[in-house]
Amino acid sequence: MKTNILRGGAILSASILLAACGQKEVSFKADVQPILKQYCLECHVDSGEGYRKSGLLMTSHENLMKGTRFGPVVKPGDTMTSALIMLVEGRADPSIKMPHGKDSLPKEKIEVLKKWVEQGAKNN
Repeated sequence: MKTNILRGGAILSASILLAACGQKEVSFKADVQPILKQYCLECHVDSGEGYRKSGLLMTSHENLMKGTRFGPVVKPGDTMTSALIMLVEGRADPSIKMPHGKDSLPKEKIEVLKKWVEQGAKNN
């Protein structure tokens, strides 16, 4: 019970901070999923090359949060070490920059992904 109260307080505090900063909460369904659909799902579906090579499915929040057979790709709250962000920003090895073999994501799309991760990578 105490943990739930603390967690509820933390969520309320985060919501107040976001509102105070004028920063809207990023929605997985409305903001993140369309980016994944446009730039990632060509390869990261069950029949795609990205899935065959890494085991990463990006068809749902649950699948994305499971990560790859090598480990998680999203660390909620941590954009510096979340592989998803590192790969789309080009901070990982150039041979695995995402989307692989294609133009980089526009900076504004990367910013949406970063804000979503910063805000806890929620399934909202």
